[in-house]
Order: sequence, then structure tokens, then C-alpha cells
Amino acid sequence: MVTDRPIVVAGAGAIGCFVGGQLAAAGRRVALLVRPRVKTEIERFGLRLTDFDGSEQKLDAGRLALSEDPAIFHSAGIVLVTVKSADTADIADQIARHAPQDAVIVSLQNGVGNVAVLNERLGGRRVLAGMVPFNVVAMGEGRFHRSSSGDIHVGEDAGNTAAALSVPGLTMRASRDITGVQWGKLIINLNNALSALSDMPLVAQLADRDWRRLFADQMAEGLAALKAAGITPVSATPIPMSWTPSLLRLPDVIFNVILGRTMKIDPEARSSMWQDLKQGRTTEIDYLQAAVIALAEQNRVAVPLMRRIVALVKEAETSGKGAPALSPQQIRGGA
Repeated sequence: MVTDRPIVVAGAGAIGCFVGGQLAAAGRRVALLVRPRVKTEIERFGLRLTDFDGSEQKLDAGRLALSEDPAIFHSAGIVLVTVKSADTADIADQIARHAPQDAVIVSLQNGVGNVAVLNERLGGRRVLAGMVPFNVVAMGEGRFHRSSSGDIHVGEDAGNTAAALSVPGLTMRASRDITGVQWGKLIINLNNALSALSDMPLVAQLADRDWRRLFADQMAEGLAALKAAGITPVSATPIPMSWTPSLLRLPDVIFNVILGRTMKIDPEARSSMWQDLKQGRTTEIDYLQAAVIALAEQNRVAVPLMRRIVALVKEAETSGKGAPALSPQQIRGGA
């Protein structure tokens, strides 16, 4: 890996712009492959990065290379893949055509199947899995706001890619069990759908015991499916994953103390799936709940609540009316 070559963010949406912007703010050479709307926005307003802790970074557009053309990969030392899971195959083909053979490819995507797709289409290149624990919200006018805490995890490799990418304000840690870390994140991300269906900020939702019990019941289904498949998810917090459903069911006062000690969340933080419904985009439900359901089917584990949640998200996608603001009781339905 040649560290003085550009770091190229492939598909810079909310996560990609925030990560790329933090790297550029720390003096790294960064290029963003962006959609025309995002390119125009950053060229007009610059890139403004705000954080739940009140900190802020402002970068002029000239601090970054912005392009809609995948030829921007031509001199990349590292490519950070941040597209939605459904677009992984397409971006992999673009990387294959344009990026140097020795470029390191790092997937910073939701779900657990993206690295397999990248490896299949990028044979011979070094492809690493990663996990981003925090949420980023696109606020408009070039502002991207990180609304929750956590360090990025990247699969351990001989080149120590995680250390090469770690900068002030954006810590990246090497992981020896990145597959377990990804499954752990996926289990937590099962709440994305509940956040989207509720139309509530994450903090308000987690402060309500009825919503937490719903999340706990869905998580319990997911953990049962993983156990049957012989998969051990790794928690991103000091709390073991197996304890989490029980903790979610605790009374509000006790739970809020535990949450405050393990994670910081902005009062207005929303899930990426909520953002997708709001903007009329297809969600990643097929790469989150559906991935667990597939494991459950293979191992004959019942996951009725998860199936119900998938159906409701699909219904909301089809209606195009945004987040439906359902109650926990409406989501449970006959599950």
C-alpha cells in the first residue's frame, strides 16, 4: 500500500463524505466519487462536518478531489467502499476497471455479504471488511453530522491498514474477528427498521420501554438464528451481545444509566433506514433482517417478528409516503 497516494471514497454519501472529510481535515489526500447533487452541494458550500460532541470541521471544496467519473480511482492507494449493499457489484466493476492492482479495498458498508461480492469481482486485490458503528445524517448545504459514538473497525492485515487510516476525530481499529464484529453490528442494526417504522429519533425510541422490548424480542430472534448457525457476534461495547436483550427490557431509569455509559447518541439521531424511507429510496432491509432470516431458514429457527418487520418496511417502501409512525403494538401485529 502506497500511503502517499490518494484515498478514494467510492460512493460518497453521508458516511463517505464524513469519513473522507475527516481524513482530508487531517491532511490526507482524499478523492470522493460522488453523485452530481453531492458534488454541486460541496462545490457551493464546502464540506462541513459536525459531531454530537459539538465539534466542527469546515473544509473548502479545494481540499478534496470531487468527481462523478470512476476514472478517479486510477491512482488510488486505498479505496473506501461506502455505497449501499445493492450497489456493491456495480462499484466493484468500476474499481476493477480503473483502480491499480495494488490498491487496498476496504468495505465500510452495512451487512455481512459485501466483501464476498467485492472479492468475487476484484480477484487478486486485497479486500478488507470494515464496520462503522456511528450514524451520519446529511443535513444539507454540505453539512454531514455524526450523531452517535464509536470507532471504526477494519479487518487486521499485514499492512496495518487500520492504523494507516486512523486520524484525530476518526479512530480506526484493527480487528482479528471482523466477521464477528460485522454480525454484531448487524444485530444492533436490526433496530434501524424499528426506528424507520416509528418515525422517532433513536434517543426517544430507546427511552421508551415498549420500543426497547420490541427491539429485544427481535434481537433475541436474531441471536437464536446466529447461534444455530454457529456464528458468535462480537459486541462493539463492553456489554456482551448475549446480555443485550435482557438489558433492553430493564426499567427506564436503569437502562438509561447503562446506555449513557456505553454510547453517546445525539438527541435528533435517526437511522439510515429512516432517511431512506423519507427520501423515497429502497432500504437495506434485504441485507439486514433478510440476511438473518436466511440463516434462520437454513437452521429451522422461527423468526416471526422479524418477518413481520420486513413486510412492514417493504410496505412503507412501496407506499412512498416516508416513515409510517407505527406503534410497537402495530408492529407486533400477529407476530
